[in-house]
Formats: sequence, structure tokens, C-alpha cells
Amino acid sequence: MNAKITTFLNSGLLEKYLLGETSSAETEKVESFISKYPEVQNAYNTLQHNLEVVAKVNAVEVPKSILNNILDELDDTPVVRLNTKRSYKYKKWYKFSIAASVAALLFAGTSYIFYNHGQKLAKENQVVVDELFDLRSDIAKNNEMLDNVMRQLLKLNNPETEKYIIKGNERAKDLKTVAYINAKEKTSMIDVVSLPELPEEHCYQIWAELQGKMVSLGILNKADRKLRNIPYMEDVLGLNITIEPKGGNNVASTENSVAEIDLQ
Repeated sequence: MNAKITTFLNSGLLEKYLLGETSSAETEKVESFISKYPEVQNAYNTLQHNLEVVAKVNAVEVPKSILNNILDELDDTPVVRLNTKRSYKYKKWYKFSIAASVAALLFAGTSYIFYNHGQKLAKENQVVVDELFDLRSDIAKNNEMLDNVMRQLLKLNNPETEKYIIKGNERAKDLKTVAYINAKEKTSMIDVVSLPELPEEHCYQIWAELQGKMVSLGILNKADRKLRNIPYMEDVLGLNITIEPKGGNNVASTENSVAEIDLQ
């Protein structure tokens, strides 16, 4: 890999491009590198995969009440249908007078309808304003969340980060977790992909296997399926997941092991 590509990959532009934060000039530069250099294309594909891993966050939904209230208002608005067929037996002046009367009545009726509708819309607009005010705080939270996603993405994309897929044995065939360990930065993260159901009085617990002992790294919760940090430990020989009593155990029940992986 030449120095130009290395400098580009270390610049962080790929990560910014993937999150939609590049300027037009930066976007043009990134897309040029992706199309010209296979190494950049591979790095971009890896970033996309890693972003899917770290992006398991709760999205803020636009309140459904806004659309429902607008639809309700449209349903409440009466439709005025006019019968345009007129008998040609009437005199032209009489038809004009009838048309003028109908137009006057229609104008008065629709004015009243639109007045009431306007009052309802004014109240609805106030509700929308209040909801938008609430959304501002959600946007701030989303920005903070995006920053956390960016940080996690950079960790996963670090060449020093090792990825370990942990699959369940015959006792938990559907169990799957992914561990990310960076010995240089001394960080450990785990992504809970799937956990089979357990009786309420039991839980899954992950352990680090050291020289002659097992050290708890925490409980794996099915309801918390997202990338999260776990304690980093030196000289870990392997990882082990066991079934323990609800709340966890101080000593690993190795006879209840459902998944393990060797890190050496």
C-alpha cells in the first residue's frame, strides 16, 4: 500500500463520508479514491459492515399524532357537491339569479367552515410547535449518539482490533455473540447478536479465562442487543459463556457452559 493511500485512510474522511458529514469537495475526493484504489474500496466495505454493527440504536420516530390529527381534520371537512345540471326551460336571467344565490350561500357556508377549520388548525399548529420543541432535545441526543457511533466505528476499524465470533454449543445452538478486542489500546467490546430464551430464574454470564481461574465480565441481556464495552484483561486465554442463576454468579458454572472460544 503506497503512502498516498495510507495517508488517505488515516485521515478519517472515509468515516465522515459514510456518516454523511463530508463537504462536496471531500465527497468528490473520497469517491475518486474509492473508484481508483481497491484498497480504499475494501476499507469502505469494511466500514459499512462495522457501521451496521454499531448502529443498533433506538431511532427517534416523528410522533404519529401529527399525521393522525391532519387526517382527522381532512375527514371532518365536509365536501360540497354542486348539481350543475339545470333545466333549459328557465329563462337565462332566472338561471343567473339562482346561480348568484347559490354562490352567495356557498360562500357564506364555506367561510364559516374555513373559519372553524382555521381555529382547529391553529390549535393543531400549537401542538406541532410543542412537539417540535420536544424534538429539538431528541436531535441533540441523536447528535451525541452519532458521535458515540463514530467513536465505536473508529475502534472497530482499527487494524489492531481483533474480531472473535462466539457461537453456542448443542445446549444453545442459536447463541451468537461477537467480541472485539484491542490489546494495544486495552479495550474490549461485545455485540450480542442472538440469545436463546432462558427460564426467568437463569441468565447468561460471560467469563474471561485466565491462568487457572475464571473472571466475570458481566451478564448478557437479550433485551440489550447492542455493542457495549466489557472489562479488558491482560493475558486472557479465552472467553466462556455459561448459564447462571438470575443476577449472575461469583464462580463460573463450567458444567453449564454454552459457548467458548480460545484467544491464544
